Amino acid sequence: MQDKDFTGSDGGGILAIRTIAMPADTNPSGDIFGGWLMAQMDLAASNLAARLAKGRVATVAVEAMHFRAPVQVGDEVTLTATLRSTGRSSMRIHVEAWARPMREEDGTTVTDADFVFVALDETGKPRDLPD
Repeated sequence: MQDKDFTGSDGGGILAIRTIAMPADTNPSGDIFGGWLMAQMDLAASNLAARLAKGRVATVAVEAMHFRAPVQVGDEVTLTATLRSTGRSSMRIHVEAWARPMREEDGTTVTDADFVFVALDETGKPRDLPD
């Protein structure tokens, strides 16, 4: 894509979302529900995909999701998105999620995955990505 660096200046992705994990997002064990984290990752990836497509996009696949560590209530969750590749109408975007405990300075990677999006026209059919 033209003159924008969607891989981040250090190759580690661009900041897409930063949020706080809340009690309403927990599973029965008291950890943040994996589905909540996956939804945040999809939002982060779709944010970048819509910018690249300059319009409507749809998630068509999520690949290779790895949960490495639990997210706790109160953790600051930071999601970065990196454009990996593009096709005629598709984009592969890698998302990495970090969690930083509320009272600490350092965080850790808790999960990552590749999201595949397709650019859509106004009728919901695939369309070519812009130059």
